[in-house]
Formats: sequence, C-alpha cells, structure tokens
Amino acid sequence: MADTILLEIVTPTGVALREQVTDVTAPSVAGEFGVLPGHLPLLAALRTGLVTYHQNGQEHRLAVHHGFVEVANDTALLLTERFAMKDDVDVVRVRRRLKEVDAELDHWQGDLTDPRRRELIEEEQWLATELELIGDPPPPMVREDTRFLVDHAEAPSVEEMVEASQPDESLTDHKRPGSPFPDPK
Repeated sequence: MADTILLEIVTPTGVALREQVTDVTAPSVAGEFGVLPGHLPLLAALRTGLVTYHQNGQEHRLAVHHGFVEVANDTALLLTERFAMKDDVDVVRVRRRLKEVDAELDHWQGDLTDPRRRELIEEEQWLATELELIGDPPPPMVREDTRFLVDHAEAPSVEEMVEASQPDESLTDHKRPGSPFPDPK
C-alpha cells in the first residue's frame, strides 16, 4: 500500500494543484470527509469550503468552490469552478464585495429559485470561505446552498417552520411511563 495519495485540483483553466500528500479532508454536500492512502473508490458532490491536506508533516489549507471529487487508485481528483490559496485572498476586496452581496440578498424581493439569487448565494459562500481560509471570521450568517434544490422549491410556510421547531416529545421525554428509555437506576 502506498504512503501517499496524489491530490489533483482541476479548474476550468487547468490543473491548479498537483501534490503527493499523506491525507486530504474536503467538504461534500453530505458533510466533510477524509481520504487516506488505500481509500475505497468514492464519487461525491463537492461543496464550497476548505480543503486540508498534510505534506511532509505540515498542514496546508486551500479553498474550493462547488464541483465534484473522485477518489480512486490513491488519487483524489477535485473538479471545481474556483480554487484559492491563502496568498490569493485580498481581504479588503473580499470584505467589500461580501457587504454588497449581503445587502442585495437581504433586500431580495424576487423568486427564491431565481438564477441571480443562486449566483449571489454561491458568491456569498465563496467569499465567506476565502475569509475563513485567511483566518478572518466569516459573517455569522451565510445562506443555504441552493444548487442542489429542485427548481420549483418553495420556502416553507410559517406554520411548517413553527411545527418543525417544536421538539418531538417521543424522542426527548425519556422519563414518561412506557418510554423505551427507562430511568437509569
């Protein structure tokens, strides 16, 4: 078994990174995952976030936009629309643009599935990830990723949101009579 894996990050402009690394951690739409040498084949949708890898005992971090990742034969191939390293981030430009994007989203009056709104949310996520990459805390609220939602998705009604916010007593009340979770004695 190999001691390293080949990490390749490819953008529309070509190969952005090609390194032999000891491990990789990346964000997928189902959550963060890690890859070590000998990993089983994997195909996943990549979400905007930070990729971490180790090389010669040192940790390296970079930002990727959404895309796809394929792991096979000790190679982790990330196909993404954008890629950035810490030195690529202009904090003043990013903060200014993030403020503009947030203002436009805060005052959004159109359809929730409008392509322009999706673009703004994806840009907001990318800008927040760039800030996280350089250690500058991102804003407290970054909107949901709508890339994988159905085109005719609608926001839930107020009644649905209220109902969903109520705890399911059957799951939380462990001390009631007949509960499958009896009192510990």
